[in-house]
Amino acid sequence: MSIPIICDCDPGHDDAIALILALSRKELDVKAVTTCAGNQTPDKTLNNALRILTMLGRSDIEVAGGATKPLACDLIIAPDVHGESGLDGPELPSPIFQASKLNAIELMAKTLQASEESITLVPTGPLTNIALLLSAYPHLHKKVKQIVLMGGAAGVGNWTPAAEFNIFVDPDAANIVFKSGIPIVMCGLDVTHQAQIMDEDIERIRAIPNPIAQCVAELLDFFMIYHRDPKWKFEGAPLHDPCTIAWLLKPELFETQDCFVGIETKGEYTQGMTVVDRYSLTDKQPNAKVLFGLNRQGFVDLIVESLMFYNK
Repeated sequence: MSIPIICDCDPGHDDAIALILALSRKELDVKAVTTCAGNQTPDKTLNNALRILTMLGRSDIEVAGGATKPLACDLIIAPDVHGESGLDGPELPSPIFQASKLNAIELMAKTLQASEESITLVPTGPLTNIALLLSAYPHLHKKVKQIVLMGGAAGVGNWTPAAEFNIFVDPDAANIVFKSGIPIVMCGLDVTHQAQIMDEDIERIRAIPNPIAQCVAELLDFFMIYHRDPKWKFEGAPLHDPCTIAWLLKPELFETQDCFVGIETKGEYTQGMTVVDRYSLTDKQPNAKVLFGLNRQGFVDLIVESLMFYNK
């Protein structure tokens, strides 16, 4: 039985790879793809989702653009990481189909309403669209099985000393999501910084004889450039967003802990911080399953295995 999911993303190299992985697996049923501003501007992230689905021959999946800016902040993007297009590196096809006339929130609501079973939301960008959905359609909360998101950290941030990029871009949206009462799986920097792809892993991917694997290798070539900065002290490039898909496919690859997670929406130094009560220091009940450990080799093997699907 396939797990029905909606991918809400801001492609972005690692978002694109997460989509490619999700669409390679019979265990997952991608019902819709929605986009928001984040890694790049909203027009570019929407176009990038359409380009990826065009490359994969999946114009049957409805795609909708969503929030053009955070709920209460000015938009921040990450062109230094993802380039001018948001997916610099490989040559991707132009879209052969158009985005839905619905916006992202309307498409998610329509998809949830039409489904006989509950659906997992998989946001890999800022949580603006998800917060708007939950606020506008409270009666649909029961149709959401869980929210498996990439964002946050129990330790240090990667955009400010305290905050991870996705949460920092729209902390008010994250606050709504984490207070929603819907089960949350948080794939934060604690685990995604362990999900590093090394040079030899990229060559292993490049050796897979299909054009999708070649595209992924070229995405990783570009993504690696930013992460070679010595300040990060990385051996490779952390594949943040594919951790969400890997969790859905093989949760046994991860070490988890149920924790209370609070979102700092204001603060001179801490805006966007995810305050993770790892040691039960407060009386607040856990509201998220937080991922802390990863079998990195198993993660890489899963990516390679998934990309071999496209040999057919």
